[in-house]
Parts: sequence; structure tokens; C-alpha cells
Amino acid sequence: MATSQINQLRRRVVVTGIGVITPSGNDPKTLWKNVTQGISAAAPVTRFDASKLPVKIAAEVKNFALSDYIGKVKEKRLDRTIQFAIAAAASAVRDSGVDLDALADDRVAVIEGTAFSGAASTLKAHNQFLSEDSYRAMRPYNLVSSYCGEGSSAVSIALGIEGPAITCCSGCASGNDAIGFGLRMIQHDEVDVAVAGGSDEIIEMFHTGFCKLGSMSNRNADPQTAMRPFDRSRNGFVLGEGAAFVVLEELSHALARGAKIYAEVAGHGRRSEAYHPTDPHPNGHGYVFAMERSLRNARLSPDSVDYINAHGSATPQNDTIETAAVKRVFGSHASRLAMSATKPVTGHMMGAAGAVESIISILSIRNREIPPTINLQDPDDGCDLDYVREARPYPVRVAMCVNAGFGGRYSVLLFKMYDEPHA
Repeated sequence: MATSQINQLRRRVVVTGIGVITPSGNDPKTLWKNVTQGISAAAPVTRFDASKLPVKIAAEVKNFALSDYIGKVKEKRLDRTIQFAIAAAASAVRDSGVDLDALADDRVAVIEGTAFSGAASTLKAHNQFLSEDSYRAMRPYNLVSSYCGEGSSAVSIALGIEGPAITCCSGCASGNDAIGFGLRMIQHDEVDVAVAGGSDEIIEMFHTGFCKLGSMSNRNADPQTAMRPFDRSRNGFVLGEGAAFVVLEELSHALARGAKIYAEVAGHGRRSEAYHPTDPHPNGHGYVFAMERSLRNARLSPDSVDYINAHGSATPQNDTIETAAVKRVFGSHASRLAMSATKPVTGHMMGAAGAVESIISILSIRNREIPPTINLQDPDDGCDLDYVREARPYPVRVAMCVNAGFGGRYSVLLFKMYDEPHA
């Protein structure tokens, strides 16, 4: 069979469940309310003593206990990153109504994206070893929980999923990549269902590292207005934490069980620029390639896109480069696009950023509303697109979710309103 014929027969993938643990709410309804109302979760750091650091603010998850989401899990052994992942994944599965026990063992996958999973356990084990100067100080489980792939393993164990368990670690593009990987696994008939998303926690050492990089806003006196994407006065992001997972399902499988369908996953594109450990390439070709590839993968034209949930990191270089890339990809349609950055509400959730922003993009389609970019008062030179400063009712049919990670990694997902199966 010719490649073109195979492509015509590829399996459609839909989202049937969503679950979130975020600084802006631990359920989709609360998250959506805070995002559309522009209520930022940024506040003074409480997880550790930040008094001597230049940045004393973050967006932390509140009122969280893993036992509220799933039983018979030994919480004390698990880093918060992994606890967040289990809770969000369990919530997504519950929301979808899919009966995992009724599926063949190898037809369900777990794909987790993360930037720093395992780091907390690694630091704990190392400090214990140094303090006691003996191998006896090591706890066997610290070894298990310190490797970056433990998150997908722990989710699969907690949910009893015996299919592939995969971890994507591509910095702050990890959440998008995890969903994109799940999309392709279903399209290629490896599985029928994928539980995919991202998770990360705020760790003192990494918060300090971001301080040294100068990538976070130091507006400590007014945390909720600290992060200002596309604004002339922007000076960095507010660090966040949490997890977001979706249940991806092959369309006929979802229809056969009468599942509710939030949206269809239309396409995914990714690129590495191989340019710099942290900075985007000045010409934005990573952004451009990933956006163009997602459109080709989805078989959609640029003018079919209604809304872009931007990476919008509020760093001096990123926002102008991202804007210029959108103009290159969309041409004259760029000025008609609605675009917003929602990180000022949730904080920059690192490996979970793409996953939570994918869910926000999905909800923009389902709720027919575009969330705002808060704190944007004076757009910078070159930042001249429609960044949607107040929530806007709009019948979004196609939404693009853009995220970037260290090392010049770019990952772009396209979601579209679900239409009836093609004849």
C-alpha cells in the first residue's frame, strides 16, 4: 500500500478525559475559572526559606493530598512530582469513564513528561549519604525514585496499566511531547488508549538555579503582576508546579463506549535548534518548523487556526522571537489570530506546562471562550499581535498549543473541535 493511502487511513485520536493538579486549582473547573478570570496563583514562597534569594515568589500547589485521589499508595516514598502525576492521571481516567480493566493489557500506555522528576529524591539520598558518610545511610527506594523515568512507572503501577510506560524529558516542552507521543502511538495502532501528560514540583535548588540564570521575575512586592508576557517591562517568569494529564483514545474505541469527547488531537510538530543551552535562536526557526510541522501533520492550513496558547515565558528574548515566528508561519492571518499566554496565572509549570496549556486549549474549544493574557499593559516593540487581554467569547474550532524547552526544543500541538466521523 502506498504511503499516501496509509496516511488516509490513519486512526483519529480524541481527548476523553482531563485531570489537573495546579497552583490555580486541582480540578478543571476551578482551573478554567481562574484562568479566564485572570486570577494569578503567584505568591510568596512557602515550601522553603527564600528570604535570602532575589526571587521570593512562586506559584505553588495548595491543599493537595494524594490520598484524596487514589488509595493504597505509599505517599511518603514518592516525590511530590510523582504524587502530582498519579493524582492528575487518576483524575483524567476517572473523568474519561474508561474501564482500564476491560482493555487488553498491552493496549493502554502511560506517557509522562517531566523536566526534573527524581531530583528531590536524588538530593535527599545524596545529603543522607554525606551526613552519615556511609552506604548504610542509603535507602533502597531512594534509588528507584531518583531516576527520571519513575513517574511513568509509578502512574502505571498506581492505575494498574500494563502497557508501555514512557517518560519524555525535553525540558519545558516535555508535556507537549508526551501528548504528541501518545498521539502517534494510537495513530500507529500500538495502543488504543494513552494516559499522557506532564508533572514537576518546585525544588529549592532549581528555584535558586533559575535565580542565577536571571530568567525569573523579581517583582516580589506584587507577585500576581510579576509575570508580564509580551510587555515592554517583562523581566522573566514565575516558577510553578503541578501536573496535568489527558486520556487520549482512538475515535472508534471512544464512540463504541459512548465516551464524551472534549476535542480531537489533530497534529504534533517538534524541533531542536541545536543552538544554545537556554536561549532561542534569534531567527526563531525552531518555533517556525514545529508550528509548520504540526499543521502538516494535522493536514490543516494556517488560516484554519483560531487561537494560539503561546509559550509566552515573559523573558526578554522569547516573546519577540515567538511573535515573529507566528508572523512567518501565518502570514497575513497572524493579525487575525487570537493569542494568549496563560503562564502568568498558573506559573511556569516546567515539564507540566505544555500539558496544562493543552488542557486550557482544549477547554477553549469546548467552552467557546479564549482566556486572557494578564498583566499586559504596554506591548513591546515587535509584540503587536492580538494577545487577548480580557477573556473573549469565541467559537474556537482549532487551537494551537506552543511550548519551548531548554536546549532549543520546541513542541507544538494542534487540537480541533470534534466533528462526526468522516464518511
